[in-house]
Amino acid sequence: MFAFLDPFSVGVWIYTATLYLIMSIVLYFISRMTPGDWENPHPCEENPEELENIWDIKNCLWLTLGSIMTQGCDILPKGISSRMTVSMWWFFSLIMTSSYTANLAAFLTKANMEPTIDGAEALSKQTRVKYGLLESGSTESFFRNSNFSTYQRMWLNMQQFKPSVFEKNNSDGVNRVKTTRNGLYAFLMESTQIEYVVATNCELKQVGSWLDTKSYGIAMPMNSPYRSAINKAILKLQESGELGELKKKWWLKERDEELCDSTADDDDDGAELALANVGGVFLVLGIGVAIAFVLAILEFLWNVRNVSVEEHMSYWEALKVEFKFACNIWITKKKTKPASSVSSGSSKSNKTDNKSIMHSILHSAAGSFMNLNNIKT
Repeated sequence: MFAFLDPFSVGVWIYTATLYLIMSIVLYFISRMTPGDWENPHPCEENPEELENIWDIKNCLWLTLGSIMTQGCDILPKGISSRMTVSMWWFFSLIMTSSYTANLAAFLTKANMEPTIDGAEALSKQTRVKYGLLESGSTESFFRNSNFSTYQRMWLNMQQFKPSVFEKNNSDGVNRVKTTRNGLYAFLMESTQIEYVVATNCELKQVGSWLDTKSYGIAMPMNSPYRSAINKAILKLQESGELGELKKKWWLKERDEELCDSTADDDDDGAELALANVGGVFLVLGIGVAIAFVLAILEFLWNVRNVSVEEHMSYWEALKVEFKFACNIWITKKKTKPASSVSSGSSKSNKTDNKSIMHSILHSAAGSFMNLNNIKT
């Protein structure tokens, strides 16, 4: 039912979902810092009193979601740093969606093409994958004399397969498994031999569980006095773990063959992409966003400088006003001139008006004085 989740591991899905939220928040703050995303809401007005920023958290979430879904968005950022942030997210989305599509197609194709063989029961109910065993061996005797219906059906099928599926030795059987096209041949062997062959041939694997359980024994003369002593010695070696150490010695240390990784997953269908496969994309995105954030800070500081020059304010006063406004995340509109600049301009105009009033009063007083002199004359 949830096979669409198989192309990525659980860790990749969690990291991608978390990164989606983080990128939306980062884009939101960068859009508030860069002056390019503060636009005139009424393009017909040449000198607007307010600028508007359309990049609230809802639009940021919508843009990042549309990108990862390869659907795009009807609005796009205009600031340099915000565009760089979105470009890096687009790159990440392109790689992840392409990887997901390719891996999902591989999963579906493999499921349709490869036969599903998970044991003797499934093997006996089909004839596409042929199977054989060692001729005149203990495994052949087991199938020939078995009373179990599944094994009887397998024995009849093996006798009817053409060409013959029986091999003269185990090495020929292993080579036939390797060379048969599309892996349409299985070779039945004793479990110990299969375990070693699979450990030294990484392209082979064991399918299903044991068909039967039999133990090895050491042949001794009848009523041998050493029988009990040897039995006790073998049990003691097994309980102490010495037999396991001997197995490691002769299988791992004293052999020239390079053994396969025993911790590897035996299920070939588990080829999901883990973080180790796509971690580079996350790294590139992180570096790109870090550079974009530094660029946004530089844009913000340069804008503060321009404001301080245009409004005849000190740089630190302009920085304080702009930073305070940027931190007020609930406001999406701002005045084209800082509040402190407006108040400064008002003070200057008040001073000018006061000077004009005083000048008028003095001029009137001087005129009255001249009129009095004329009357006396």
